[in-house]
Amino acid sequence: MKKGLLFTLAVIAFCGSLHSQALKVPLPSPGQTIKQDFGMSTIEVAYSRPGVKDRKIYGDVVPFGQFWRTGANSATTITFGDTVSIDGKKVAPGKYGLLSIPDQTDWILIMSKSTTTNSVNDYKKEDDVLRVTVKSQPLTEKVETFTIEFGNVKPTSCELQLIWEKTMVSLLIVTDIDSRIMSDIDKIVVKDARPYFSAANYYQENGKDLNMALAWYDKAFEANPKAYWVLYQKANCLAKLGRKKEAMITSQQSLNLAKEDNNNDYIRNNEKLQKTLE
Repeated sequence: MKKGLLFTLAVIAFCGSLHSQALKVPLPSPGQTIKQDFGMSTIEVAYSRPGVKDRKIYGDVVPFGQFWRTGANSATTITFGDTVSIDGKKVAPGKYGLLSIPDQTDWILIMSKSTTTNSVNDYKKEDDVLRVTVKSQPLTEKVETFTIEFGNVKPTSCELQLIWEKTMVSLLIVTDIDSRIMSDIDKIVVKDARPYFSAANYYQENGKDLNMALAWYDKAFEANPKAYWVLYQKANCLAKLGRKKEAMITSQQSLNLAKEDNNNDYIRNNEKLQKTLE
């Protein structure tokens, strides 16, 4: 009798445990986290991605002129690893809520100190860190799934793009890395005298003192007399200074060393450069 009772209780407990288990199914608005290397740090966005699903989105599912959490499910967040500028305003490193108020042609994009705001009832304007108005752009092709991505990524600027249905909104983000790199060059190169090649390239590519860049290319080549890549950049630098004859001689040195190393990329680079110097 006792054994029968124990067996019955065990069966009931087992069945109960089956009923208590959650049924896992795909989320209708799956989450996504994107991370973009930018400047000397990163930007990360975490959000959920609803679909159009044969609905009218802007002006209906997402009403014009009203608060939107800029995604679905939990709040959308954006994290800056370094100080950036948006619409001329500084935004310190940290994690912020990304909110918006869409309209037919103009959107208000908001970055909030609150990272949990996902409804208009939770929103507090005093938490705003940044509020900027941007123009929406019509798209010719429909985008089914709400998408946040980074576009036009450059060393000092990128665009945060919100894309859904037939609308795209872009937010320009800017970072000032020049002053920091110049400071690092002064500390590391001038005072420590090591990464000459990187410092020379930065000077050449950003319109700094080209004669100083030449001196650093020379020091870099002294440290590695087989460095045809250094000679190639030095030749470019000489060409920018109008010293074409010296640039041709330096490029030929680079070409000869590149041939010895069977590096077809630098062979082609030098051949192209020399055609501009003839």
